Amino acid sequence: MSSETPTDRPEVPVESTLLPEVPDVEGKAKASDDPVDRLEAGSGKEECLESLSKRQRKKLLKQKQWEEQKDLRRQKRKEKRQKRKLERQSKLDSSSEGNDRKCMRREAVPSTLRLIVDCSFDDLMVLKDVKKLHKQIQRCYAENRKAFHPVQDIQIRTEHYSELIKKEDLVYLTSDSPDVLRELDEKKAYVIGGLVDHNHHKGITYKKAVEQGIGHAQLPLGNFVKMNSRKVLAVNHVFEIILAYLEKRDWKEAFFSVLPQRKGAVPLGVASDSSKHAQSGKEDEDNDSDSN
Repeated sequence: MSSETPTDRPEVPVESTLLPEVPDVEGKAKASDDPVDRLEAGSGKEECLESLSKRQRKKLLKQKQWEEQKDLRRQKRKEKRQKRKLERQSKLDSSSEGNDRKCMRREAVPSTLRLIVDCSFDDLMVLKDVKKLHKQIQRCYAENRKAFHPVQDIQIRTEHYSELIKKEDLVYLTSDSPDVLRELDEKKAYVIGGLVDHNHHKGITYKKAVEQGIGHAQLPLGNFVKMNSRKVLAVNHVFEIILAYLEKRDWKEAFFSVLPQRKGAVPLGVASDSSKHAQSGKEDEDNDSDSN
């Protein structure tokens, strides 16, 4: 029987009693929450993509597209600013152009010539034709405002024109007059018959001028123009032709700057093609009605 002393016993390694290292669960979870951060870290992109959910892939794709389109968005914002700048400049230019037109209108030289529309024929017209006449007078007013040589302001008066103007200063414009107007006398007052008659009252304005003992004349239409229709013109056409003559001082230019195509007007001596100037079945509400 042998006895062993403590020094004779084999040494037994003592295991470390340190606590096992606790993983940083919160940190790892946080790092793994964002797939974009994981990809940017450069660790196993392909492996990472395979492990992503469909929703995460969409998020990643959207972010990638957003980054790639930065320059495009910047360019679009630049173009939008430029467009607004051009629009503002265009408005300023339009305003300037409008002011220029106003200046031109103020520089217009009014004529001393007077034009009168004889509105004493209402009882000879149906309501439809009276309305047409009113539209024609409105057109006269608008054209006079734009003219370079406007006639005296249009006024509505209840008195007869013979009570306001001396007889020797009056000239009734009627297509039935044997006298042809050569020049406009700006000291005179020219009367236009306000009658939309559709041929029902032929010669009535000439008859009225003779009865009143005032001068009468027809525009020199037949000296310059060949027409497919009657030489009787609408009130606003006569008015506009006179305004045009005051500006151009040329009857031919005045006629052809105003006469509507439906009248089939061509310069005298030039053959007209009837097929080109065929009359339409329905006439225009504003201009197709003639006055004697």
